[in-house]
Amino acid sequence: MRKIVINGGNRISGKVTISGAKNSVVALIPATILANDVVTLEGVPDISDVTSLIDIMDVMGAKIERDVEAGVLVIDTRDVKSMPLPYGKINSLRASYYFNGALLGRFGRATVGLPGGCDLGPRPIDLHIKAFEALGAEMSFLENAMHLEAKKDSLFGTTIYMDMVSVGATINTMLAASTAEGMTIIENAAREPEIIDVATLLNNMGAKVRGAGTDVIRIQGTKKLHGARHTVIPDRIEAGTYLALAAAIGDGVTVDNVIFEHLDSFIAKLEEMGVRMTIREDSIEVHKSENLKAVNIKTVPYPGFATDLQQPITPLLLSTNGRGWIMDTIYEKRVNHVPEMARMGAKISVINDKIVYDAPNLLTGTQVKATDLRAGAGLVVAGAIASGTTTISNIDFILRGYDSIIEKMTALGVDIKLIEE
Repeated sequence: MRKIVINGGNRISGKVTISGAKNSVVALIPATILANDVVTLEGVPDISDVTSLIDIMDVMGAKIERDVEAGVLVIDTRDVKSMPLPYGKINSLRASYYFNGALLGRFGRATVGLPGGCDLGPRPIDLHIKAFEALGAEMSFLENAMHLEAKKDSLFGTTIYMDMVSVGATINTMLAASTAEGMTIIENAAREPEIIDVATLLNNMGAKVRGAGTDVIRIQGTKKLHGARHTVIPDRIEAGTYLALAAAIGDGVTVDNVIFEHLDSFIAKLEEMGVRMTIREDSIEVHKSENLKAVNIKTVPYPGFATDLQQPITPLLLSTNGRGWIMDTIYEKRVNHVPEMARMGAKISVINDKIVYDAPNLLTGTQVKATDLRAGAGLVVAGAIASGTTTISNIDFILRGYDSIIEKMTALGVDIKLIEE
């Protein structure tokens, strides 16, 4: 069993460089199937979700070369076959559902096990199914897997209204529609930067996707796509995690490789607290900040405050002054980090799905458990802030989404190590 051990309470300083976006790359890798050619991805993070996706692609027949140190992934999908995908790997990550859109777009059929990932309460895939059926696919369940097949030899463009804003459903529809006959219009589409990133790769491969980043996306189907080279955007959630850490215990920390526009709502909350920052073209310097003010946070779809950032920012909120709350309108049950931080001495509780906290708190290290990816990141930040030793178990969740977290934290001055038991 692997654990993370942190001896907290030290001030930090220095520079940290943000890796490629986890929420982008987990869609970009399946998207390469549509090329039926060689695609090179740069800025690929070294995270376990990427390793799982590579293993799945390898089973399907893809030829893959990976330079972990350079962050380069070369994927040749010319020999990929549409086949039932291995349940164990599929069940290990949420983003496995992107294989549905990619395989359906290239082969007109897909058999993929139900997705896994973090337990954040209900995360239905009915919007994905609705979109696939609107494009002309039939869906059935076969042995714990979803089987999709085009009713005719091809998918056909149509207008699809998303009943709720969904990043996954928007991307999956883009993948399937890229090679469909005619025009597909996605209304009430999600607007996240990761969607623009996927659309950019698709267009580089010869697709015709317009409007990504707005709530109406138009896709003119293109029968044959081709290879391309693409650089993954920086991870705004990783950036937010380090910004929160720097604001809490930093004596001058520069977060490099950042697109600050992707973090507007997060940065606005830091400024509301009183965090002192210098924002440059591709970096944010966080100056030593004291006497911060408690704030309220409500997560909403982009460009609002990201649900993935409410857990990493919680330890910073606990070090402010006053009373505040967090309301997650995306995943109401995303509160599993609360009892773990309470074990560290935090005055924090959940009342009617709203997280309520009183600050400041003097956190004390103890044994805690990561219950999901972003909760685990929040516990790493809390452990760095706390006095004494914090031991975090269940860390595979953390390694799913944070590239070189031990090395990056250590370089900033955090006393942190990964141990094997």
